[in-house]
Amino acid sequence: MAIEQGPVPQHTPAPAGDARAVSPEEILKNLQHTIGGAVVGYDHLVRYLVIALVSGGHVLLEGVPGLAKTYLVRTFSKTLDLEFRRIQFTPDMLPSDIMGVVALNPHSQSFEFRPGPIFANVILADEINRAPPKVQSALLEAMQERQVTVEGRSYPLPDPFIVIATENPVEQEGTYPLPEAELDRFLFRLIVEYPSEDAEFQLLNQRASEAVLEPTQSIVDRQEILALQEERKSVYVSRDVLQYLTNIVRGTRKDPRILVGASPRAGVQFLSAAKSFAMFEGRSYVTPDDVRSLVVPVLNHRLILSAEILAMHQSEGSQIDGGQIYQRAIQGVLDKVPVPR
Repeated sequence: MAIEQGPVPQHTPAPAGDARAVSPEEILKNLQHTIGGAVVGYDHLVRYLVIALVSGGHVLLEGVPGLAKTYLVRTFSKTLDLEFRRIQFTPDMLPSDIMGVVALNPHSQSFEFRPGPIFANVILADEINRAPPKVQSALLEAMQERQVTVEGRSYPLPDPFIVIATENPVEQEGTYPLPEAELDRFLFRLIVEYPSEDAEFQLLNQRASEAVLEPTQSIVDRQEILALQEERKSVYVSRDVLQYLTNIVRGTRKDPRILVGASPRAGVQFLSAAKSFAMFEGRSYVTPDDVRSLVVPVLNHRLILSAEILAMHQSEGSQIDGGQIYQRAIQGVLDKVPVPR
């Protein structure tokens, strides 16, 4: 197990009533511009990471090796004045390797809790599907309740708190499928695909000229993130839009192609993400387009498709690449739900 720890920032509370100097959309553009200097072509992924952070959700990045998933998260963390830790998941890990242990202090001759790497603001769970089921289960409480329980005592995790996990969908040896309960705790599953020709050329051009511009200082501090989270709560959602979102979530449970649909927790997280999306678009209200923009990354890991649909997809000679089969199923649900005017 490898653990990479960044410096622990010292935060001072913001003065009461202090207004932010820049708007949410300006913060997003600054983050995209700064991260784009080191990681080319992933502006859309940065947007989702910021939305998840402000929404209090977690992110699963899925893609083949070599697509800079880990590098993206590390670069993202450098733009935030938050404590960052990277945990390399391996088959021999134990829950205590993540949560911490109660150990005897030889000086005081008393038992004390020694926190594990989960006690940070931004957690990079690298190759999360390499950890055994016992370790996966240890993450459930942390991701949902923002606390861990060791020896019968609960310890709160820092705020804000986000888990960004990576996994390789191709390699099967030495991996364990993520349980449905854990998948449902991720706000987004983002499929990291190969870059476009222009983006790949720009990447190689940067490397050839050694012109990679990594962030040297943070752009957003803890107080600004907490302020954005508070601002998200005040974003207005009309009754029609709320009904639209409800109908989409419930529609996944009625579609014959879907064996298990989205949970109520998915709807709650969906709503929070839609508010954040609207805020970073410069609006104080959610539109149906906001909902439609998020429906695939919010739902594509929460559905269990019927065996008939999976068999039909494979018989067509298609590879299950980028969640295409799930996108089709979700689009089928969307087509049946009337869009409010």
